[in-house]
Amino acid sequence: MKPHRLSPIVLAPAAFLMLGASLCRAELRAGAVVVDVTPPNLPVLVNGSMVSRTADQVKTPINARAIALDDGSERITIVVVDSCMMPRPLLDEVKKLAADRVGIAADRILIAATHTHSAPSSMACLGTNADPEYVPFLRGKLVEAIEAAAANLEPARVGWASIDAAEYTALRRWIRRPDRIEEDPFGNPTVRANMHAGRNWDDVIGESGPEDPELSLISLQSIDGRPIAVLANFSMHYFGDQALSADYFGLFSNGLRHELSPETIDGVPPFVGMMSHGCSGDIWRRDYTQPIPSAEEDFTIETYANGLLGLAIEAYHGIEYDSDADLSMAEARIPLNYRVPDKQRLEWAQRVAAEIGDRLPETATEVYALEQMILHERESTEVVVQALRIGDMAIATTPTETYALTGLKIKAHSPLEQTMVLDLTNGGDGYIPPPEQHRLGGYNTWPARSAGLEVQAEPKITETAIQLLERVTGTPRRAARQSRGPGAEAVLALKPVAYWRMDEMAAPWAADSSGHHREALYEDGVVYYLEGPRSDVFCTDGEFNRAPHFAGERMAASAAGLGDQYSISMWIWNGMPVDGREVAGWFLSRGRDFRLDVFGDHLGVGGTSGHAGRLIFLHGGDDDVGQLVAGETEIERWTWNHVLYVRDGETVRVYLNGSLEIETSASAERLTDLPRLFIGGRCDNRFNWEGRIDEVSLFDRALAADEAGQLTVD
Repeated sequence: MKPHRLSPIVLAPAAFLMLGASLCRAELRAGAVVVDVTPPNLPVLVNGSMVSRTADQVKTPINARAIALDDGSERITIVVVDSCMMPRPLLDEVKKLAADRVGIAADRILIAATHTHSAPSSMACLGTNADPEYVPFLRGKLVEAIEAAAANLEPARVGWASIDAAEYTALRRWIRRPDRIEEDPFGNPTVRANMHAGRNWDDVIGESGPEDPELSLISLQSIDGRPIAVLANFSMHYFGDQALSADYFGLFSNGLRHELSPETIDGVPPFVGMMSHGCSGDIWRRDYTQPIPSAEEDFTIETYANGLLGLAIEAYHGIEYDSDADLSMAEARIPLNYRVPDKQRLEWAQRVAAEIGDRLPETATEVYALEQMILHERESTEVVVQALRIGDMAIATTPTETYALTGLKIKAHSPLEQTMVLDLTNGGDGYIPPPEQHRLGGYNTWPARSAGLEVQAEPKITETAIQLLERVTGTPRRAARQSRGPGAEAVLALKPVAYWRMDEMAAPWAADSSGHHREALYEDGVVYYLEGPRSDVFCTDGEFNRAPHFAGERMAASAAGLGDQYSISMWIWNGMPVDGREVAGWFLSRGRDFRLDVFGDHLGVGGTSGHAGRLIFLHGGDDDVGQLVAGETEIERWTWNHVLYVRDGETVRVYLNGSLEIETSASAERLTDLPRLFIGGRCDNRFNWEGRIDEVSLFDRALAADEAGQLTVD
């Protein structure tokens, strides 16, 4: 039974009338079209760069591809345009004009950009203006596409497919070392994370978030099985091509037609392939976790598009179709504020603007100075969020360059498992990093029209999209919690008093999976949902285990009720080079916030002050009253290792990957008075952890050696 349908056993009388209306409605109809929107006049301004540029030749056509859907009571149109981004006011004009001509409601039209960086500029952003001749041309062509798709409606059936395409997407935004922070265009050292920083492994501690490897397809066929259209969705920013070009989006779309319906049939509209832009504001094709391949120079846009196409065709041939799919769509318009400059920054911007005069900006500093003045003038805006359902498939939209994590949030909470998320839809409102990413700075956070929305824009847009999905499905959202594999069950079998699986997608709470409601609190310098340890044993059915990445801050938990006999099990992943600072990082601490004293315990990995790469245990402070003991095994950077810390009165044991690494004596005096446990840092915030931590469990007893072996899940 489809999730959005009701069982007749529980229907009230009014619902019987609704069911009757549903049974009498017309069948699903679909139509599709491709409209060439290549500018007739060259040169033309091209968007997607810091400063202005033009193109005077066409490498590949620029197109708008449209799908019209009609179930007899609801009409919907989806348009995907080869464009970097398009402003909401322009698209609102298109929708109004199309509504008048076609009779479709304006809020039932979805218009998305592919985000190719080699298409004509229809929106002013950073150093590039909208091309004044191209904008009205594009407006008319988009109305034409909506009208033509509706004219091609015919009885249809619909199906879904998805496939893992992890080889074709990766994180481009990496977190820099705390000692290698760069300056922003305003002259401030705020760049803790930035695009492509992973090129130099010595500068970084790891990726700043997850990728979304799902390549998903919605396929429409005629009742007799002739392909009408395929809407694909994938989270990869763009490949990069010379202008004018539709980038890999166009090559993939054309490839779909070549593979699925290469021949033209008289009197039948041609098949339409469409690749839409998934949530990929922090994504690119280059996997910086791997050395640069020797064949990198031979990796072309054609080989990339063809490889992705091969996966799509593989998934396509397994699709099952439904000819009885009904439609539903909803829209919300949200007022949001811009992050406007304060008086000091505005005055700086005005001075820079005066020096620029009438010429175009030529540097990033000049570009961002002018952007401050624009944000100051505008102050606020309105954004459009939509959700639609086609049978048991759903589409959600964001109007922004949305991080992969945001798309994963929407998919995880969607009432329908078969959900794709299109970004840069119904507007071009710039990057919306999750709030915690603003703390790390970088290009995606510098206030401008390309990234100017308020810090809380991401959760507001995300929640709106999920609520709209609930509305169009008539079904509550799904809970987003990890499955429990044998590793998680092994932890729970030992009866912890707290078990933080640390699979959260957002701050501030870390849920306790033990049932004891001992929630912990994340501090600001933490990012979420990266790949954790041992997915094969901590999760089931191929699900990824997830972990947070600590970038200078901690997770705090109460130590209330803990005596001097307790144990803490955890998995650690060190991102900091051990020759980068005195201590590579402290990852576990019991003490009082903001300072050390003579009673606390602290566990970390040594650095240049000694014991580099090995576990270190410190009781007390860093001065003469401190007692430091080190292990013998060097921990390799960027690898997962299991650590078990056991306090048994005055005896301390530390196990590494199931083997005893440290055994020492340390006073237990006043240990029970210390109120806090800190995961990912020391209580005085000195040399906090730079890396991932996961699957942390707390026990109110001293675990035995054989229990340590159970926790390593070998």
